[in-house]
Amino acid sequence: MSAGLNWDDLRFFLAVAEAGSLSAASSVLKVNTTTVLRRVASLEDSLGARLFDRSRSGYRLTPRGERLLAQLAPVDQRLSALTRDFVADENEADAVVRVMAGEAVASAMLAPRLPGFRDEHPELHLEIVAEPSLTGPAPSAGAPGGSMKDIDVAIRFARPTQGNVIVRKIGDMAYGLYASRAYTAVRGVPREPGRLEGHQVIGFAVSESPLGPVWWMSRAEQGASVVIRSNAVGVRAEAARQGLGLAALPCIVGDRDPMLVRVGEPEDVGALELWLVTHNDTAHVGRVRDAMDFVVACAKEARSALMGEGAVAGEPAGVGANDDQAAVTAAE
Repeated sequence: MSAGLNWDDLRFFLAVAEAGSLSAASSVLKVNTTTVLRRVASLEDSLGARLFDRSRSGYRLTPRGERLLAQLAPVDQRLSALTRDFVADENEADAVVRVMAGEAVASAMLAPRLPGFRDEHPELHLEIVAEPSLTGPAPSAGAPGGSMKDIDVAIRFARPTQGNVIVRKIGDMAYGLYASRAYTAVRGVPREPGRLEGHQVIGFAVSESPLGPVWWMSRAEQGASVVIRSNAVGVRAEAARQGLGLAALPCIVGDRDPMLVRVGEPEDVGALELWLVTHNDTAHVGRVRDAMDFVVACAKEARSALMGEGAVAGEPAGVGANDDQAAVTAAE
């Protein structure tokens, strides 16, 4: 074991633990991969322990690496809280609030209502950080180096189980099964819910967590031909528009697309919960509260579209969505 521990090596350890590879960590830290490798090796030498198992797929924590990660969690959280406390004391003028959400939620639920928010809060600048995958890179909001570290407000599809955070359920996002009209004209529609034999399928990425729609699709696609997989809603939607196959998409996306028809219902495909998450130590800050209120209002106004209400299976998508938007406009 080395005589002394270089505390800065811990920063490199946390980056690799979060990113899962040297290249991804080097991009975050803005150094080359050789530097990251050297610093991790230095830490392992100092502790006399192997912290990662190396493989072609990336770096995975060993049991001792997981133990170190757990021990660093309180320290990392306190340092992050310290930074946020100082920022919270700054002048509110030209303040920036970072809001993280899944790709579909960010584009279909939040973005359409940004002009109204801007009119009400011209001094506050929102930065929307969109994630393509369902759950994002960090399953728990309090994980060291996790995705909530530099985020003020987040919308997650699974309730965080760790961290000094406040969580609130704000709704559900239903999924349906969609295809282009050109596809259904040639191959028809599934005869039974959950049985896609003989069809072409646009699947979820194999790395996605087995939440509702992912779990349903993993069973339904058995016997079907999976032509492509993607963790991005936009990629799956475009592949469906091009007639490649059936895709499970959020109803708030699929129902508004005139090039798609719904061929599978939300009660079969499933839904994801929407959880609002924020740091407990900054939830009282005015600009953070404003952003939280905005997210809650967006979820409330988009409830019908999120649940896929109003659309009719087998008819061109977009009809129900237009009705829903008219109802929201009337309510405003």
